[in-house]
Amino acid sequence: MTKLKNLKDSRGFTLIELLVVIAIIGLLASVVLASLNTARAKGADAAVKSNLRNAQTQAEIVYDNASPNVYTGVCDDPNIRSQVTGAASAAGATAPNWESTQGSGPTQAVCHSTIVGYAIIVPLKTDSTQGWCVDYKGAAKSAAVGSLTTGVIVCPP
Repeated sequence: MTKLKNLKDSRGFTLIELLVVIAIIGLLASVVLASLNTARAKGADAAVKSNLRNAQTQAEIVYDNASPNVYTGVCDDPNIRSQVTGAASAAGATAPNWESTQGSGPTQAVCHSTIVGYAIIVPLKTDSTQGWCVDYKGAAKSAAVGSLTTGVIVCPP
């Protein structure tokens, strides 16, 4: 008889205890997902910077192969267009605006080139007001999106 009584006294978890455990698990999962999204955005920014570094190297190859040495065809080079398009895609930006006459939109990649130089800017994923800019002088830095207006061939300070 005592064995039967002990079985009746041992009960499982109460509904409140289960709800508290589920709430704690949900809270921990939301913290992990927030950290994961931040890491993804930083990874996208790294992809933008890497693609533009490659475009910068390719632009120097275009310059060296041109006779006379000019930067005029930089924005028309298919390898550079591929790099800039890849950077824009990684950032979630819209299609690049090749030789824009209006400057750049808030989420648009832009490439400008003239005989003496070029500049390319792509918005960053972590901060849509900032973009990564590279130019013919070797600059690779953050700049305000929209600051690369028509004819500007250097990254803004």
